Amino acid sequence: MTGDHQTLALLLFSAFVAVTLGITTWVSRNRHGSAEEFYAGGRLFSPMENGFAIAGDYMSAASFLGISGLIALYGYDGMLYSVGFLVAWLVVLLLVAELVRNCGRFTLADVVAARMAERPVRIAAGTSSVAVSVLYLVAQMVGAGSLVALLLGGTGEAARTWTVVGVGALMVIYVSLGGMRATTWIQIVKAVLLMAGTVALTVLVLVRFHGNVDSLLSTAAERSGHGGAFLGPGLRYGGDWTARLDFISLGLALVLGTAGLPHILSRFYTVPTARAARRSVVWSIGLIGGFYLMTIVLGFGAAALIGSEEVRASNASGNTAVPLLALDLGGGAGSTGGTVLFAVVAAVAFATILAVVAGITLASSASVAHDLYASLRRPGGRRYGEVAVARVAAAVIGAAAIGLGLLASDLNVAFLVGLAFAVAASANLPVLLYSLFWRRFTTRGAVWSVYGGLVPAVLLVLLSPVVSGSPEALFPGVDFQVFPLQNPGVVSIPLGFLAGWLGTVTSPEPPDEARHAETEVRALTGAGAA
Repeated sequence: MTGDHQTLALLLFSAFVAVTLGITTWVSRNRHGSAEEFYAGGRLFSPMENGFAIAGDYMSAASFLGISGLIALYGYDGMLYSVGFLVAWLVVLLLVAELVRNCGRFTLADVVAARMAERPVRIAAGTSSVAVSVLYLVAQMVGAGSLVALLLGGTGEAARTWTVVGVGALMVIYVSLGGMRATTWIQIVKAVLLMAGTVALTVLVLVRFHGNVDSLLSTAAERSGHGGAFLGPGLRYGGDWTARLDFISLGLALVLGTAGLPHILSRFYTVPTARAARRSVVWSIGLIGGFYLMTIVLGFGAAALIGSEEVRASNASGNTAVPLLALDLGGGAGSTGGTVLFAVVAAVAFATILAVVAGITLASSASVAHDLYASLRRPGGRRYGEVAVARVAAAVIGAAAIGLGLLASDLNVAFLVGLAFAVAASANLPVLLYSLFWRRFTTRGAVWSVYGGLVPAVLLVLLSPVVSGSPEALFPGVDFQVFPLQNPGVVSIPLGFLAGWLGTVTSPEPPDEARHAETEVRALTGAGAA
């Protein structure tokens, strides 16, 4: 990239960072330091504000960079991510949004612990939430590294490393100083910027093809190098039974995983009522639905205008397809329009990453402080405030995400998020649904459900082609691959539900009918909700 690209994009980056740091500083001066303020922003956000914030939290680097890149490389098969991410919101709206708002205070563990023995349930749910959050954070770090490597005109390890470290440091500052209120406003600003940038690019792609979608698709197929196969299923997930099973596994993970994501569930606690939580999801569905439809246009537009091979040459996983598309739509390398549009898109993508990592870090630090620390601390030991522990946890989780993000720098960000969704659907969703809807559910069932999904999901990922045994693996030089699928969802999700059922039916303790009845009334009516 030219010096103009770099200068303008870095100026826009700096402007966004300055604005968001200003928001964080302002919020930090106007808060009273309570747990409710830090975790839930005082529950003062309107449905529209929270809907925009949910959309900002959900439309991550995986969505903007990764999905469009996968569509540019694999056509029809890449669209599975867009469809899966969107359909998942129906599960959230119909099954969990209102009930979670009524039953909990700050975290997933609050919902489950309402009718169980608190200590083992909080430890299990807190551990699972941190695992999911760290996986999700790694994807955002990889997106940041890819973006800045492209911006600076190379793939130097030093540029990637310092970018990932910088993103990690900023997210810790946002969370530690501003808590949920600052994080929410950062996400709202980011959602507006991302929607505006995506709409502009989509319109430019359609104008380039005179509004003729058939022409767009046929050109994309022609320049993909795969011909008609590019527009049909099977290019990535076709062929042998392993690839087809991976397709099913990924679909299950995407559709079911959203309802188990800690940073999405925590957003339902930032509104004053359950009705507001439901209306928040309706707002977010409208924004997210429009956005994912546009990513399809951007993906096929990148294939048609840039060409799949050129996208792959820039980044093997396709993470830089959208910035390259923006450069072409603006007039190409060296043109003023190309420089401006590329810089704007790069800045929006960077804003996307910063906003999402802030939300995830806040959710995971809340799980550490509110669930793990509160359950594991010794009765006679020194007690620290929850909010202080959450701030320290944010720094530790940020450091872990930085290290793993550097390790996984060559993987596609949408693919990495697919793994996080699989772990969420395996460990968090079964225990959440059982707690809300199964009268006989017990403490043993809850603990077994979480670990019965979490352990197999993580273990299967470690033993899959993602980690070893293939040229694209994290450790290509070694081979301890046993599990043939890249996404573990098709195995680990049923195991999570099975473990919860098995733990309940073998439990020596009888289910607490009174507490279940209390939870049921509270979930359905909101009576007594915080």
